[in-house]
Amino acid sequence: MTTAAASPVPERSFSIAQARREWIDGEPAAGARAARIEPWLARSWQRCLAAGHRPQQRVSFDPVSGPAAARVAERNRALVAAARPVLERLSRAIADTRYFAILTDADGIVVDVGALPAGHDAAARHARDLARIGVDLSERAVGTTAIGAALAEHASVWLHRGEHFFDDTGIYSCAGAPLFGPQGECIGMLDLTGVQVVERPELQHLAALSARSIENALVRDHPCELLLGIDWPGYASGTGGLLCIDADGRVTGANAAARQMLHQPLAAAAAVHCSELFALSPQMLFDAARRGDAVLEVPLWSGLRVQARPQATRPAAPVAGTGRPRLRDVEAELIRRAVDDARGNVAEAARTLGISRATVYRKLASGRRTPR
Repeated sequence: MTTAAASPVPERSFSIAQARREWIDGEPAAGARAARIEPWLARSWQRCLAAGHRPQQRVSFDPVSGPAAARVAERNRALVAAARPVLERLSRAIADTRYFAILTDADGIVVDVGALPAGHDAAARHARDLARIGVDLSERAVGTTAIGAALAEHASVWLHRGEHFFDDTGIYSCAGAPLFGPQGECIGMLDLTGVQVVERPELQHLAALSARSIENALVRDHPCELLLGIDWPGYASGTGGLLCIDADGRVTGANAAARQMLHQPLAAAAAVHCSELFALSPQMLFDAARRGDAVLEVPLWSGLRVQARPQATRPAAPVAGTGRPRLRDVEAELIRRAVDDARGNVAEAARTLGISRATVYRKLASGRRTPR
């Protein structure tokens, strides 16, 4: 059973038309109130105008050259592999809406598409026009779309009919969400588009959720010694952060949730060591993974705690050197364990050890980076 196409809700259609007259055509606002549009949409329209475009220009969905398409395909092989299962699930979820999924790289070039609506009508032909691998759907090529806006704003968006800059693209409705790689860089976007369809703003949430699934798959496939899942205590596992940790305890990759939870960029260029994030020895995470511990509570330096699920991706080398440990490292480890046993309560840990809280803080601070 399919959903019939419909024209925009009259109030919505009127609001979009009024905004176009004011923002694009430069007409004065009707009455005292100007038409309100999303700030990101105004920025996109302004970029199109600054580039010398006019809405009446014809839009052709042109593919990039053969050599360029080959380079794009090679560069995005991992992205396409991670996204393929998500696109298949999406195709089932939106099958009755006549929307379809498009995956692009960071330049707006199509690198994969989901199942297209069946049929030989005009809507199906318009869908096939843009849903082709290698087609340039960037803002510079086709004006304001969810694709260009998501890539420019690094945020999810919803775009309907006349909110597209060019008249030729006013038949589309689309949701878009950016995609970020394990090191935090924008690597592409996921788009859900329909042709002459009922407006479905809830697809913005579905696009964003699906984008996070693709990002998580990329993190899980990222080379590392330890994959660490983190959640706030009491929250469902599998919905939180993912960290890739190398044999020396450095964070080499992370998903968006981990970056937000730890308030860190967690990019390779930042060279963050996990001893700077967690108030325990990185070796304890590797040991827990080898023992097969399902979940352990880990204190953060902020005093917060997370539930961690360590998983060794291959036999891990010790983080510290193989020589005899130094006394200060042993002391720091004993204090970390006492704080952990006290569930992050520094005062209780200090009483257990028979030392002052100031000493606990000083010893922990001096041993934050594990010697290498």
